Amino acid sequence: MSADRKIIIAITGASGSIYARKLLETLSGMKRQPAEIAVILSDNGREIWKSETGTDFSAWTPLKEYNNNSFYAPCASGSSSYDTMIVCPASMGTIGRIANGTSDDLIARAADVMLKERRKLIIVPRETPYNLIHIRNMESLTLSGAIICPASPSFYSKPETISDLVMTVVERIVSLAGFEAGVYRWMEND
Repeated sequence: MSADRKIIIAITGASGSIYARKLLETLSGMKRQPAEIAVILSDNGREIWKSETGTDFSAWTPLKEYNNNSFYAPCASGSSSYDTMIVCPASMGTIGRIANGTSDDLIARAADVMLKERRKLIIVPRETPYNLIHIRNMESLTLSGAIICPASPSFYSKPETISDLVMTVVERIVSLAGFEAGVYRWMEND
């Protein structure tokens, strides 16, 4: 099932590039990885990636990077065959633009396509705390069919490292996207 799937990963200007990096590594390292993983970085997302990881973003196989300022990417059209989009980490500015239909870049346009075509859109906000505008934007997205999955790590699997802690979120995202992940399930793994 995974081998023919095409997904989109959008990386925006919220702190939390480690979540995006681990997500991309997990998806591209799966035994039955997606046929294509389209990656779109906002300008701020690219800067924060470099600041937080210490390296410039560079796509690797099977990742295919698209320019956020171009609407000539396949994922800008509803006729494309992408079935899932994950915005990780999702800045509140990006969430607001998607929630209000402001498709002023490829990330917002691709998310709009996912919603209008009734495909899976997973939003991973890394902001805290939320103000009422954030909550209403996330409510609007939820009512439109998106899944809001805050980057809130869990502790019941007893993570021992930062990487372990990050993976509690990444494994949840991967599972929500419909891929097999080694997810710790409460009271099932004991």
